[in-house]
Parts: sequence; structure tokens; C-alpha cells
Amino acid sequence: MADTRGTAAQARAGRKAQLWVEFALLFVAAPLAMAVVLPPDALFPGLFAVTVLGIALLHLTPGFGWDELVQGAGRISPLLVLGWSVATAATGYGVVQATAPEAFGRLVTGNPRLMLMIAVLYPVLSALPQELLFRPLFFRRYGLLLPGGAWAQVTLNAALFSMAHLMYWSWVVAAMTFFGSLAFGYSYRIRRNFPEALLLHAISGIIVFALGLGVFFYSGNVTRPF
Repeated sequence: MADTRGTAAQARAGRKAQLWVEFALLFVAAPLAMAVVLPPDALFPGLFAVTVLGIALLHLTPGFGWDELVQGAGRISPLLVLGWSVATAATGYGVVQATAPEAFGRLVTGNPRLMLMIAVLYPVLSALPQELLFRPLFFRRYGLLLPGGAWAQVTLNAALFSMAHLMYWSWVVAAMTFFGSLAFGYSYRIRRNFPEALLLHAISGIIVFALGLGVFFYSGNVTRPF
């Protein structure tokens, strides 16, 4: 009996160590490598590789089912979505006027076709993969490793989500992604509502590009401070 308990304890310890290695590679090492090592033209291939790995790990996570991602669709709060949209638009307007006024509304007025394409594709090609990695994967696969209560975990999640955007080397991007992730994490971790988190993320991205703040999220504009 003692040997059985010892073997089980060793297996749990080994599993925990494996999860810590995965966590460190996905959420710390990979963002730092993309920010410091990879050339700008290799950023998106690197992101794609990390995303594919993360989705594969999510699929292999014990107890996770893809059907749970649609649970909560009927509980999306219109008031929360409206309030977040207004707050994002107001804050974004202030930021673009303070940092890049020449970019304000550039896509909407100068290239409406591209803006429309972004509005259609961003939720699927950008917001969804990011949400899969930083919400279900982060909390479902690695949640037991994280210290503190729900809000402490949401704050850590936001900090690592912001660090995942370090490759743009912009304080604007770092701040926007941190506070955005607090909202997305709140919807997923506190309200248990992935569709709501995804919707908030999609709306945020569309507003950001419509206002002109997309200039900070363009890899061609990346200038590393070293």
C-alpha cells in the first residue's frame, strides 16, 4: 500500500513539474524569445507555432471539452458589453489623440475595405486563438498551479497577456493589453463565460483598429530598444 501511495505521489509530482515546464515555455519563454530574439518578419510564424502547440495542449487537457466553449452564450451581459465598448472607445480616443493623432480614423476613411476585412476576420483569426490560449488553456490546464484566489489569477493572467505583446515594444500596447485582459479574464474566470470574453476581445480589437491604434500593433513598426 505504501509503495502504491509513493508511486502515485511521484506521478503527481512529475505531472506538476511537466505542467510548470509547459507553463514557463508558453507564457514566459516564448514571448521573451519573440520580443528579443526573433526578427520582426518571423514574429507571426512564431506566434502561429505557439498557438498550434497551445491548442493541441488544450485538447489534451483532462476534463476539457470543446463544447464548453459555447456555454454561457445565453448569459452574455449586454450592459457589460456596452459599458466595455464605450470605455474602450473613450480611452482609445484619448490615447490615439495623445500618441498618434495623425493615425486617428485612418483606416475607416482611407481604406474602408481593409477596415471591413479586419472587422470580419479579427474575431476569428486573432481574438479567438488568443482567447483559447490565455483563457481555457491558462486556467483549465494550469489553474491548479497558480497561487491566490480568482482575482489574483486574473491579474497574473493579464500581466502575462501583456508580456505576450512585448514584441511590439510599446507602452501603449502593454497597457491596453493588460487592462483588456483584466476584462476578458473577468468574463472567463469569474463569470465562467468564454463567449463573453471572446466578444469583449473582438470588440476591443475592432475599436482599436478603427480608431487608428493599429499602428502600434503592426510588426513593421517594431523598433527594439537595443
